[in-house]
Amino acid sequence: MRVLGIVVEYNPFHYGHLHHLRESIRLVKPDYVVAVMSGNFCQRGEPAIVNKYARTKIALLNGVDLVLELPTVYAIQDAGGFAVGSVGVLHKTGVVTDIVFGSESGDIDFLKRVAHTLVNQTPEFQAEFKKQLKMGFSYPNARKYALMGTLSDDVAKLSKSNDILGIEYIKALMQYKSEIEPHVIKRVGADYNDPEFKGRLSSATAIRKVVKAGQFETIREAVPPATYEILREEFEKGRGPVFWEYLEFVIAMFRKMKREEFEKIYSFNEGLDLRFWEAARQTGDLQQFVELVKAKRFTYSRIRRAILHVLFDLEKEKMEKSNALGPQYLRILGFNTKGRELLREIKKKSSVPLIATASLYKQVLEDVEKQQAEGKREWQVDGDLYIWQFEKDVLASDIYSFLYPNKSVRSAGMDFEQQPVML
Repeated sequence: MRVLGIVVEYNPFHYGHLHHLRESIRLVKPDYVVAVMSGNFCQRGEPAIVNKYARTKIALLNGVDLVLELPTVYAIQDAGGFAVGSVGVLHKTGVVTDIVFGSESGDIDFLKRVAHTLVNQTPEFQAEFKKQLKMGFSYPNARKYALMGTLSDDVAKLSKSNDILGIEYIKALMQYKSEIEPHVIKRVGADYNDPEFKGRLSSATAIRKVVKAGQFETIREAVPPATYEILREEFEKGRGPVFWEYLEFVIAMFRKMKREEFEKIYSFNEGLDLRFWEAARQTGDLQQFVELVKAKRFTYSRIRRAILHVLFDLEKEKMEKSNALGPQYLRILGFNTKGRELLREIKKKSSVPLIATASLYKQVLEDVEKQQAEGKREWQVDGDLYIWQFEKDVLASDIYSFLYPNKSVRSAGMDFEQQPVML
């Protein structure tokens, strides 16, 4: 049995995503397709344009058999943490055999070579990396320049987001000692961050920009019919579109905080705590806040993610433990008939439990601990971390629903009211 795993955000699903999905299926010829998808917040530190259940339905209508949620604590990390979480979900199913990701270079051997260099760091690389950091470069750039100095000038081409993320996927596979086989598909169409609308070849960034400008009908040529119809339905009900600027209330929260409170939050180092504390006192505009915090080593995406780290109270110790142990559960967002078949296999072979009904998450843990105590099955679950990770997903959903344009649908409890999407 071959099971294809893909890592997605689908924010929103467009023709570039459809190309990737179809090419991945053509390459692997799998019996089943599993997507691990970011929940209501995405890796660039932004809320998704529509909620995770709407995006799950779109995925299922376009060829995915099973959608599992990437826990929030990984979905809003940098490329390394994001990969540890997403690859961890696929690995811990016990059934995924292949992973396919987009790549600007299209060179899997080169990406593997870079990943091995980063995992097995030489003293020369470490020295060069520290040197670049001291010069004030951001972590990604410092790493790239260190690689160029110790590996090959070819590393200069690793400035594109998909290649960088691909290296992290390979590193995560090594971390888990996973037997999942990685493959790449050369990326086509617009760059990931390209803001220019180019019709059928538009990026998700460009599509969101057009929607924000009030030109929703324009996106019809850039997205498959299922995406268009579901987005239209969500927007009509006031459950979207949701944009990053709606988080402006966080500045008031930051003004309540003392500087030392920022220091306890994951990703706050190198003086970022002081910059947050000062910027919150200088402006009430979220974009201007980011501009005030911005520095050579603090990228826009890092700042936006750090905002969410504070909002969700992601303390350093728990985050570091999460990155060491990986996801503690598999959260089912949706499935079709084939996906239901695959879930039966996952239930037998997974190393962490499946959660289908959110309200039963504590009972699921109790059952796991009972099976473990009675010697019936070995699980790789840390109970405290399981609860912490899952409750951060619930918190993320509750905050996300508060951002809906329609105030009458902003009630909390999305995760407990919504069952997995079934097609």
